Amino acid sequence: MGGSQASRITYTLESSLDSVNRVEQTAEEMARKAGLEEEEIYRVAMAVREAAVNAVLHGNSYDPEKRITASFESTAESLVIRIADEGKGLNPETLPDPLAPENLLRGSGRGIFLIRSFMDEVHFRQLHPGTELTLIKHLGTARSAI
Repeated sequence: MGGSQASRITYTLESSLDSVNRVEQTAEEMARKAGLEEEEIYRVAMAVREAAVNAVLHGNSYDPEKRITASFESTAESLVIRIADEGKGLNPETLPDPLAPENLLRGSGRGIFLIRSFMDEVHFRQLHPGTELTLIKHLGTARSAI
């Protein structure tokens, strides 16, 4: 790495469950290398898995012609994971509230809720086509979940 703190990996993957697993594994490895505690590593991996599932399933609808792009960046301050799809696009404002009684048993919107609760920052960006989701976990200021 040449002494630099930052490292970055980018994958372009097909819309499959294998891709989701690979993205989750990479996130887990990076979180571990960044020195996060087991519970935080698990949360990062879960959030990234949800984002990848959203990209493959909802974004690209398992279309073999469409790809997802996942980039992982680790700096001294944070882990930044970006996952983009080539789908129709998602408006986070129109997602159902997963905690509303009528939605508790429905899966939709749950993933985004989970991602938001497990990561420190979540940003959506419309691509044309597609959606890019940026997940950020701050390091060093690990908040205790008590």
